[in-house]
Amino acid sequence: MKTVRISGTEHYAEEAPELLKRYESVSFADHHRSVIHLIPATPGRVIDIGAGTGRDAAGFEALGHTVVAVEPTEELRRGAMALHPSPKIEWVNDSLPDLALVRARSEEYDVIMLSAVWMHLDEQQRRQAMPNVAALLRNGGVMIMSLRHGPVPPGRRMFEVSAEETIALAQPAGSPLRIKSGSAAVVAAARRQLDASGISQGAVINSATRRGDSKSPTAPN
Repeated sequence: MKTVRISGTEHYAEEAPELLKRYESVSFADHHRSVIHLIPATPGRVIDIGAGTGRDAAGFEALGHTVVAVEPTEELRRGAMALHPSPKIEWVNDSLPDLALVRARSEEYDVIMLSAVWMHLDEQQRRQAMPNVAALLRNGGVMIMSLRHGPVPPGRRMFEVSAEETIALAQPAGSPLRIKSGSAAVVAAARRQLDASGISQGAVINSATRRGDSKSPTAPN
């Protein structure tokens, strides 16, 4: 029986062995150094959506957090579980935009991680996904999201996504979000929008708006 691939995960299964090596070659601390100071020091609950090789899930676990790692590509998920076995990391086979299994748990999280994931969704899927993701964030929690810009690697399904669109989607979702980090231009534009809306709690962190930063066969996550 042919395996049905989730939209946006094309070729990840076939390249899983190489990707497991490549992504793990860059540490959690190094990759997220621009936002790591925003991760709560007090142990809490984290959900890593699009957890890939488990590097970030393991990084959160090492900081004392309990992690739900969501990864739809079986080959990556199995490899990640072997690389990072931990009773504090629970692996879930689920995917954006629905996150049906995750939402059925009716749980909230102190940190939501979306690293090199959002660009796999087309416009309609992003509109569908945002309220589903926002509903998982507890009041005062932190959502860390990277936005990729640059050429699309061969065989990948990716879309250009702006910070402005992402913020605009978050507002009608009822998510109390504000910018905490990112490029100066992105932060300035975001703050103007969010100040006008009166939003004051939570966080959207655009940690990877630089060119070529993605989970892709050409750039380590």
